[in-house]
Amino acid sequence: MKPDMRLTPPGPAAVEILKRDARVVSQSMAREYPLVLHRAEGVNLWDVDGNRYLDFTAGIAVMNVGWNNPRVIHAVEEQAKLLSHGAFLDFCSEIPVAFAEQLTEFLPEGHNRVYFSNSGAECVEAALKLARYHTKRKYFISFYGGFHGRTYGALSLTASNVIQRKHFGPFLPVIHAPYANPYRPLGRDAATSDVDVIRYIEDHIFRTEVSPEEVAAIVVEPIQGEGGYIVPPLTFLPRLRDICDEYGILLVADEVQSGCFRTGTFLASEHSGVKADIVCLAKAIGGGMPLGVTVARDEIMDWPPGSHASTFGGNNLSCAAGLAVLEILQERGFGEKVLEKGRYLLEGLQRLQQEHDLIGDVRGIGLMCAIELVTKRETKEPACDERGRVIRQAFEQGFTLLPAGASTIRFIPPLTIEKGDIATGLAIVDKALSRCEGR
Repeated sequence: MKPDMRLTPPGPAAVEILKRDARVVSQSMAREYPLVLHRAEGVNLWDVDGNRYLDFTAGIAVMNVGWNNPRVIHAVEEQAKLLSHGAFLDFCSEIPVAFAEQLTEFLPEGHNRVYFSNSGAECVEAALKLARYHTKRKYFISFYGGFHGRTYGALSLTASNVIQRKHFGPFLPVIHAPYANPYRPLGRDAATSDVDVIRYIEDHIFRTEVSPEEVAAIVVEPIQGEGGYIVPPLTFLPRLRDICDEYGILLVADEVQSGCFRTGTFLASEHSGVKADIVCLAKAIGGGMPLGVTVARDEIMDWPPGSHASTFGGNNLSCAAGLAVLEILQERGFGEKVLEKGRYLLEGLQRLQQEHDLIGDVRGIGLMCAIELVTKRETKEPACDERGRVIRQAFEQGFTLLPAGASTIRFIPPLTIEKGDIATGLAIVDKALSRCEGR
């Protein structure tokens, strides 16, 4: 196929692989469109039929430094020549130690103890166990719309889609509260969306469901991810911090999707000036390699040898990739560039909102942005079917997007993207929205 030719996806090679996939692979995943990847570079993907796509998914917020970043690849190749798996739980090696040292330089002062795992769900599991061990309490509070993973502890916290929980209970003792959502506030006033949630926790949860003295931790996404890319008021996390301090509850920040400068600061919680007791990081921290870390202060990460470990935690290849990622992220002005490009993206989405009645809300910080589609702006009824059609139309035009929440489309390109590619993506979304609206 010539470089300037394009097959309407899925092409014949993709169709054949998808048939094989359906015969042998668990179909418990939820794929939005039939993309069969062959290779990737920077902000572009190529499928097995040679079609190129501009990518606004970053592999679900993993490829912050770009797909197949040469520095990450080089680090992995060089480490593979020496030691790929070092069984870090039994034998020490320098690369994981160096990575942990470098990582703590990005974190708030005092976050100086790192536990290694392999994924977001695993680093959340570690946070739950650590919170229970440290406080000797057994209950947790998390939020409706939150997603923290699919293993049992993480799934107990998760409340974003019933299919993720159906027939898998019972779960850990987790009590869910509404999230501070200015677009769909718990009360009637967006300006008090955070206050209303705090009042719910204090007046309902602590009075009718669990004593605060039995709560080990409140687990929160600083910006809610799969639940719809909800950006709470900047006062929300400080109010949660106050509750935790009052009752001796640990605050756990799940930064798995929002971390690594996705919002222009290394942690999204930095925008609120809040310092969590435990921080969970994964996805982008490994640059495409499986890597999760749970970080806390010395006095909190006080569990003894043998209490928690992982065969592949501290994997040398993953930590070498992670070191390369951190070297890229520490370049001068990296966060400021993300904020600048994020403003450009957000302004473009706001212009689309003025032109398309389907867009009920535009929100985001840095390059963690979203549009929420509604059938009518007055009622805010989610436009679920329309969301699917817009994403599929964009895919057929060579542009990859992912959903979130009931009717939200998230925009999470690699942080290395240029404004010209952002403009191209916005033009494709404009066309897809117009087609969906029948224009």
